[in-house]
Amino acid sequence: MKSAESTLLVIDVQQGMDNPRLGKRNNPDAEKRIADVIAAWRAAGKPVVHVQHDSVEPQSELRPDRPGNAVKPEAKPVAGEPVFRKNVNSAFIGTELESYLRERGVENLVLVGMTTEHCISTTARMGANLGFGITIVADATAAFEHEGYDGTHYSADEVHNVELANLNREFATIRESRDIVAEVEGSLPVPSR
Repeated sequence: MKSAESTLLVIDVQQGMDNPRLGKRNNPDAEKRIADVIAAWRAAGKPVVHVQHDSVEPQSELRPDRPGNAVKPEAKPVAGEPVFRKNVNSAFIGTELESYLRERGVENLVLVGMTTEHCISTTARMGANLGFGITIVADATAAFEHEGYDGTHYSADEVHNVELANLNREFATIRESRDIVAEVEGSLPVPSR
């Protein structure tokens, strides 16, 4: 699947993801890589779709009435880019995302955003089950550390890498932003002199 033929899905790049209560995060440059991918898509005139999490949990920073719900500057939608608001992990549940994509003949999605182990993973799995080709940009997403059911600590890097390994070739193709950006830029017509 060529990423140049895909719709970019930007998931949950919100201020609340910086809350220290979430623990240690990997990939501190994720937002920069997300911005790189978005910029390439926009420059190529290709479709960008946004998903924003509106938590219903009482203490969540991602509640619509909290500052943490705001989208980070690197991923702010521009005029004409649709925003689908969800309150569960999958961007397809409780939204019109699937019908929006089907109406436009979209077959392939490139996913960037937060977090690898939650909304990226769940959206990728469900999208693949719905028949969409899914690509996840590994360095344009990030994970948080977790504690296992038995008390074992898993670093953010471990969580991120294992989640991507689980998704790879079963639900998604995993790629790096530099390759995605180069491919999209390479699809642009050569300017005439």
